[in-house]
This record gives sequence, structure tokens and C-alpha cells, in this order.
Amino acid sequence: MALAWTEHLSVGNATIDSEHKSLIVMVNGIETMIKARDNFALPQAFEQLEHYLCAHFVDEENIARAVNFPFAKNKQEHDYVLKEFQNMKAELVAKDGIWSDGAAEHYSNFLSDWITDHVLKEDMLMKPALQNYPYDFKPDELNKQ
Repeated sequence: MALAWTEHLSVGNATIDSEHKSLIVMVNGIETMIKARDNFALPQAFEQLEHYLCAHFVDEENIARAVNFPFAKNKQEHDYVLKEFQNMKAELVAKDGIWSDGAAEHYSNFLSDWITDHVLKEDMLMKPALQNYPYDFKPDELNKQ
């Protein structure tokens, strides 16, 4: 199921919203590759997504800390999803494109459900704290990047 960015998904911070938009594009691309069993492009797409996820999680944590948002629950969710993603990546890459329709559907749903839950359930909790700052607010850690 291809996801699309809408303002409904905005958490009120330009960096986080921009990264969520990019994550949606990446997840949509990987879902297409999984369903097409594109075992040539999929490993590289997984590596890119994993790298981007790690950077995004660091950015979110830095922003949350800067706005005094308690981030422990979000951090647990980040650790969980990264581990699940790594397991999924390892399984699909090891099968070299030979996976069932059910597995393709399961992993596609995992990714789209995760990105939706990540934004709407976890990150949206930060929105009230972020509303006290300009939309383009960046803590010092992000300004150095």
C-alpha cells in the first residue's frame, strides 16, 4: 500500500517532517521492490533505509531533548523497529528474491504500518512540545551537520 505525505502527518518541525517524507518515499520504493521480488536492487535499498533510519532517530532524539520532551518510550520503539527491520532485511536478502506472496505482503505491511504508527502514534506525542518552537527549529547538534 503506497503511503502519501499529508499535512495530517506533520509533527510541527521541518527537520522531522522532511525526514518523514523521505522515509515514506523510501518505504514505498522498498515495498514495490519486495512485491516485484527485485533481489538486485533490494539489498542496496535496505542499506539506504537502515542508514537513513539511524540518522533520523538520532535527529529526533536530539530535537526531543532540546525541547525537553521525555523520549524514553520513543527510544524503545526506535530500538525495536531497527532490530525488526534488520531481521526482515536479513531474511529477505538471504532468500534472494525467493519468498512467498504471504511473506511479501507481511513485510510490505510491516513497513507501511510501521511508518504510519511511528508518525501518528509515537512522534505525534512531541507535537505539543514542538509547537512552542519555530517550525524550522534545530538544536545545536543538528546545526553542525
